[in-house]
Amino acid sequence: MPHYAPPLPEFQFLLQEVFDYEATVTALPGLQDATMDIVLAALEAAGAFSKNLLLPINLDGDHEGCAMAHGKVFTPSGYKQAYGDFREGGWPSLAGDPNYGGQGLPLSLALFVREFIASGSMAFGMYGGLSQGAYRAISAHGSDFLKSLFLPRLIDGSWTGTMCLTEPESGSDLSQLRTRAVPEADGTYRLTGAKIFISGGDHDLADNIVHLVLGRLPDAPPGTRGISLFVVPKLWPAAGQDSASLTDNGVICSSIEHKMGIRASATAALNFEGARGWLLGEPHGGLRAMFTMMNSSRVGVAVQSVGVAELSLQNARSYALERRQGRAPQPAGAKPIGGTSDPIIMHPDVRKNLLTMKALVEGCRALYVEQAMALDVRARHADAAAQERADSDLALMTPVLKSFISDCAVETTRLGIVIYGGHGYVHENGMEQLLRDASIVPLYEGTNGIQAIDLVTRKIPADGGRAVNDFLERVLMSINALRGRSELAAVCAKLGESLIHLQQATLFMQDRVKSDPVTAAAGASDYLRMFGLVACGHAWLRIAAAALRARGGQSPTFYKGKLAAARFFMNHLLPDTGRLACTIREGAASIVDLQPEEL
Repeated sequence: MPHYAPPLPEFQFLLQEVFDYEATVTALPGLQDATMDIVLAALEAAGAFSKNLLLPINLDGDHEGCAMAHGKVFTPSGYKQAYGDFREGGWPSLAGDPNYGGQGLPLSLALFVREFIASGSMAFGMYGGLSQGAYRAISAHGSDFLKSLFLPRLIDGSWTGTMCLTEPESGSDLSQLRTRAVPEADGTYRLTGAKIFISGGDHDLADNIVHLVLGRLPDAPPGTRGISLFVVPKLWPAAGQDSASLTDNGVICSSIEHKMGIRASATAALNFEGARGWLLGEPHGGLRAMFTMMNSSRVGVAVQSVGVAELSLQNARSYALERRQGRAPQPAGAKPIGGTSDPIIMHPDVRKNLLTMKALVEGCRALYVEQAMALDVRARHADAAAQERADSDLALMTPVLKSFISDCAVETTRLGIVIYGGHGYVHENGMEQLLRDASIVPLYEGTNGIQAIDLVTRKIPADGGRAVNDFLERVLMSINALRGRSELAAVCAKLGESLIHLQQATLFMQDRVKSDPVTAAAGASDYLRMFGLVACGHAWLRIAAAALRARGGQSPTFYKGKLAAARFFMNHLLPDTGRLACTIREGAASIVDLQPEEL
């Protein structure tokens, strides 16, 4: 079974020495109590919960999976108890509105906790993670009645939430959505239709499940303009808000998927058979309301990606330190080392794989931590201009976070198996489960290919390209501010080269979106990868600068490791922007100049 040490030193370093969390978040209105002591104490407790309660049930939960019998879904052994402990610990309420029973702590802190939960059991984290998305959608778009009914129960975890978008004939193309919603005289609606791939769609953890369902009203215009969003509980609160009065509501779980990974998370096919619900937001305004939940979930995907990758990194590192195989090559003229074999961490190829894992995990964590802090700035800053800047940055970075970081999670967990060798392929060691679990993150909440098209066609042209230009300018300013330090000169030079690649590719894409949409679409994924590499390189530059001016919060070895990983990222991973620049300029000819049957 894998082991786990909560990465508290990593968070302390990022929050205190790289991003100055207290100046950025704690200083915001209403968050003055979220001091660094409180934040670190919460993370320590979350780490203990994940290590002691979730990790021990993760491997067996994957093997057992969820089961369905007599129309009911059952989670694996230990998950119901763990969810009870999760509720008792107050974790669902962390960032909830105090008016509805929440603790009122920062949104960013709740996301940091989600990383720890994902390291313990990515599947377990799915139940609470989607509930947070439902909470935010109802909080942003619900009436006072809907808020009073649903928010306290989502906050205390007695009810969980889902997002019901996908249909058998309508995957990512929501314009084909068929679920119908017919208004009733009492202001409710009756929904009829089928939804698939619903994470947490049915289970035995909570008293009720709150489904947020996309559907069409009878007078709905065609396409996505005619989509509305509805709140449809699995069980209907017949006598108002008394949970004891819950009755069946025509939400039927017809099956659960038998999946490659996250097997302890119930992924359901649901039939809505005249199920009652309430409209959330405006009629035909479902996409706007849904994206409140969807964008929250996409940032959550980035967070859980780092969580599963962190577990792979920790165990691969430990294994490489202990496992002895062969003799590592020595520099010419070096004196032979005694013994018959060396730890595999001494072999350059193994070390390169470990450094790749470290550079991706720690760089991606820095990326999401900075954007998580922007969520608090957007929600609470007293200056409207600061809120607007944060919102613009988040809009630009959300597809990058979701796609780049999830791709990095797959790469990291794959390398974890490589380092273990044949032992990594064996279920009992837990490494292959991490790759199987991580393989879903590029797919759900909008596949990474769709995210790339969104970045190229909507996000970089938005507002005349202001957000992307601001990002490019910030990277350039960091390079110019630090290139004079001899220890960082080479790091700055490498990042500067890749920044030029991104600047040129951005201009190319902005032109092609208008003049040649096929070429823009063909290069979108490569552009997003390039953007992610430069963003990660920018994070590593600031990490390296913080390590050089270290205020002694960590050991000298910790800071030396940061500098070494920063140099490795710049020298071995970031140069891929040059290759990506070539493929983007190559255009779409070699992709589209053949017939489908020739593929």
